[in-house]
Amino acid sequence: IIVPKVKNHPWFNEIHKGAQVQANVLSQQLGIEILVESIAPTVCNVAEQNALLDQILSLKPTGIAVDPVDAVSHISAINRIKKAGIPVVLFDSPSEDNSITSIGNNFEEQGKIAAERLAKLIGYSGKVAVMQGFPLAPNHKARYEAQLSVLSKYPEICVVDGGVDNDDIKTAHEECTMVLKSHPDLRGYLCCDASGPIGIASAIKEAGKINKVTVVSMDGIKPILDAIKEGIIESSSSTKPRMQGSMSILLLWQASLGMQMPQTIDTGIDVITQDNVDQYLSNLA
Repeated sequence: IIVPKVKNHPWFNEIHKGAQVQANVLSQQLGIEILVESIAPTVCNVAEQNALLDQILSLKPTGIAVDPVDAVSHISAINRIKKAGIPVVLFDSPSEDNSITSIGNNFEEQGKIAAERLAKLIGYSGKVAVMQGFPLAPNHKARYEAQLSVLSKYPEICVVDGGVDNDDIKTAHEECTMVLKSHPDLRGYLCCDASGPIGIASAIKEAGKINKVTVVSMDGIKPILDAIKEGIIESSSSTKPRMQGSMSILLLWQASLGMQMPQTIDTGIDVITQDNVDQYLSNLA
């Protein structure tokens, strides 16, 4: 069972696709049936994710992959899952618990790549907004802090509050709309999750700010790729969600056999621009 941060999100749909491909391959090669189900909280909330994980624990699945909305130490249900002997892995999140495998990428590096690229694009001068995702989420927090650290190196860059989207596309649109009105001289926008860039792109288009506000985003799902293709988003520092989903299933199967687990699996970072966006759109198709 795959447990993302929130339901009905296009990024997590890509996680499920990658997981299903791996499950199909294993089922065919092993001659067994591996079923993958995604069960998600309705909103990003620690209490709701804990409650949901406890419900899933009662189903006694073979393995559980979780994208935690907070540090693992705050997701108490994960310890109950471990004590029950059910393998658990994290995806798209670092782990402070060395006994739990983390599948994803270097989130600090991902944030630095985006911030350095934006700083260069605006000539290391001007006003930049940084939108937070779900502030407690370990991956979102790591990206946000890394971006602020990079921007602080350049004295002629002024950082302004870009809002908090709480991993919700509509909220990201609303937050960006307010920021654009408050800062008509804004030159750049950064974000920390896959909801941010979708909402930011639609708000910038609506405000007639294309080519006036440079956006370097996170991730590479279709709405983001479409916005890069259209020139609303300049580029993206992207995770590889299908690979994260695939590796989650592979490692959970290995864990179910009692095999020793790695501490981390680094699925890498892609930089997507107009020069290579067609390739990524083709891969999604």
